[in-house]
Amino acid sequence: MEYVLLVLGFILLIKGADCFVDGSASVAHKLKVSSMVIGLTVVAMGTSAPECAVSITASFQGNNAVAISNAVGSNIFNLMVVCGVCSVISPLGVKAGTLKKEFPISILAVVALTAMGYFGMEIGRTEGLLLLAGFIAFLVWLVRGAKRERHAQEDVGEIKELGTGMCIVYIVIGIAAIVLGGDIVVDSATAIAGNFGLSQTLIGLTIVAMGTSLPELVTSIVAAKKGEADMAIGNVIGSNIFNILLVLGIAGAISPMEVLMENMIDAIILIGMSVVVWVFAWTGKRISRAEGAMLVAIYAVYMGYICVR
Repeated sequence: MEYVLLVLGFILLIKGADCFVDGSASVAHKLKVSSMVIGLTVVAMGTSAPECAVSITASFQGNNAVAISNAVGSNIFNLMVVCGVCSVISPLGVKAGTLKKEFPISILAVVALTAMGYFGMEIGRTEGLLLLAGFIAFLVWLVRGAKRERHAQEDVGEIKELGTGMCIVYIVIGIAAIVLGGDIVVDSATAIAGNFGLSQTLIGLTIVAMGTSLPELVTSIVAAKKGEADMAIGNVIGSNIFNILLVLGIAGAISPMEVLMENMIDAIILIGMSVVVWVFAWTGKRISRAEGAMLVAIYAVYMGYICVR
């Protein structure tokens, strides 16, 4: 039964992502804002819902190590696998503005988290509120920038023209299918892994982190295939910022989270991987197929390290 549910979960993810991207791209077209802004906001929030649900639930249950591991592990997966796979399918073009503004913000968010963990060895309520304040400031800055740069949307890729009501329907159904599909995949994969005798710690660091990032992976792949490269890269960067500032901010505000040495190591690895992707994106203002394959290979090495440490 677990295998049937696993397949069902993947079907929901793929179909949900397809509806979500069509609805989001149509909204961007109607509002005359860039796909990057939609990717950084609507799409990133929708695809980050599983991480948010898992981390906040873990915080309520006092299992805070899972909250930090899930957020950091998901961000590493987003950078290395989502960007990597999308680039292998179709080289991801990255605009200079994104490289100068949004990408550095995503790196600074991780640096801030690492500093909080290093000096206090926990993300308490004060740190959680500071992260939430950073998230609000980021949203305000993003919205103001979108208003200043509002322009006629260029026809890029396959933008499906939808009415306002249908846009909402597509987005809501898409998010619902993505969240439900991700939940089914995580639960069934965890059950299958448990049947093979894998530890809960290993399952949490791998299957849960990867499972909650499946919406980002599927949505970004669908966006890239539809010619919405800006939405794909915006989804990754936006999700990573949300996971640190919003998800861990809420979790820390609910219940102080102890930062383990493993969390510090993973956060430092995330900073290093972020810089690698940033450098790749600077060269030619895109991530090539070869660079994408390299990112996936680096992630495979990281997975090997997690399994043996």
